[in-house]
Amino acid sequence: MEKKVLVLNLDHTPVAIVTVQKAIVLTILDKASPLATYSYLSIRTVDRTFVYPAVIRLREYKNVPYRGVMLSRHNLFRRDRNACQYCGSGKHLTIDHVIPRSKGGKTEWKNLVTACHRCNTQKGDRSVEQVGFSLKHPPFKPTLKMFLAEYAEKNAEEWMPFLGVKEMG
Repeated sequence: MEKKVLVLNLDHTPVAIVTVQKAIVLTILDKASPLATYSYLSIRTVDRTFVYPAVIRLREYKNVPYRGVMLSRHNLFRRDRNACQYCGSGKHLTIDHVIPRSKGGKTEWKNLVTACHRCNTQKGDRSVEQVGFSLKHPPFKPTLKMFLAEYAEKNAEEWMPFLGVKEMG
């Protein structure tokens, strides 16, 4: 698998994740400068060797409108670490509204959790308290930095000093 490159704005906020080819082009065109490299990797051409960038910073500030993390099934499961928030199971996962929609609950980050089919069926159209369940972790809206740090922990530890987040452990 090819390593990805973290792109930071001039103020060091994450802007994008790009391929190494795109990062090298930005560097050669003097639109970005490397801040960290994958020390054990390099890119060779016929007559030149390039360092393999891990983090680059744009030389000019780019105004990027904040879009936040999109609410999707995949991102919700990712936030909840692919585990039922009632019993901890990782099998037959579904999505549950903590406050049921029939009781005014909305489809938003702070009202959705990952639940196994068994717990979701048992809870049904009732509140967590009515069923006697408790949440492993309260639902929250994740940040882009949180997801980037999760990726960095597994694939790009060179990014961690630039993300400014604590270990997710």
